[in-house]
Amino acid sequence: MTAITKRLPFGLSAVVAPSLVGYLLINLCTFFIDLGLLGLFHGTFRWPIPAAVTLSYGTASALSYALNRVLNFRSHEYVGRQFLVFAAISASNYLIFVLGLTDLLSHVGVYYELSRVIAACCEAVYLYCMMRWVVFRDVAPARAPAGQAAQEPSPTATAGQAAQAPPPMVTAPPAPPRSAPPQ
Repeated sequence: MTAITKRLPFGLSAVVAPSLVGYLLINLCTFFIDLGLLGLFHGTFRWPIPAAVTLSYGTASALSYALNRVLNFRSHEYVGRQFLVFAAISASNYLIFVLGLTDLLSHVGVYYELSRVIAACCEAVYLYCMMRWVVFRDVAPARAPAGQAAQEPSPTATAGQAAQAPPPMVTAPPAPPRSAPPQ
């Protein structure tokens, strides 16, 4: 993701984190899995919409968590606590955006397909922020010099190593030139 981020046009490489690119790729795939499962559960099995939406969204969310944890954020935090935080965030996302915002926009006259796309864009921003700064907070991106994209920690670095900055180098100023002793 770092290599892709470095090639972004219009100076975006200075402001876009590699984890954002990874998140977008992973969650685009899980969004299509969500839609595919929704079509299977409601279209083929004829399950009621609330059950089909809930099961397809829940499956895609769990897959998103696993893929983002391992491939994107490379978290080493305990899965149990971390997954409970993610489940709470997913539940709030489901209520606020998947059901709430989609329904609200539809009620004010926006076509339901467009309502769902607008809600999906809002939930993408919400979920990325929650994953980066709440769920996977044990992963701190390395600081980069001004004008360069931040580097994500290496896959072999531990959470403690990724969070620690190297100590600053202290160098003594150069000694003034010695003059010859008077004769």
